Amino acid sequence: MADLKFTEDHAWIRIDGDIATIGITDFAQEQLGDVVFVQLPDEGASMALGQEAAVIESVKAAGEIKSPVSGSITAVNTDLVDHPERINDDPTGEGWFYRIKMDSPADYDGLLDDAAYQALIAS
Repeated sequence: MADLKFTEDHAWIRIDGDIATIGITDFAQEQLGDVVFVQLPDEGASMALGQEAAVIESVKAAGEIKSPVSGSITAVNTDLVDHPERINDDPTGEGWFYRIKMDSPADYDGLLDDAAYQALIAS
């Protein structure tokens, strides 16, 4: 997981150039239980750092995913609409939520590395 960074709200982010892919962590999906619904942002939408980007509902809870970086949405994982269970099955792979062209790659620098995230969930 060295290529991932994390938010304190249990989202992960992986960058490739100026494009970031966003999803939720394995820890988050375990806490939620079976995911039954996801609402994704619109492709082309502008997203501010910390803005609500997606909504996720499970058999246990509902919550929002806040964008860990600012930018424009370049792609959404529409497969999740019909198959939200992919979030449980492969949260850091096929269960990704959206991709965003970052306005400020410096946003990424302020996120948690794996060691810091592991310490957060252990506490």
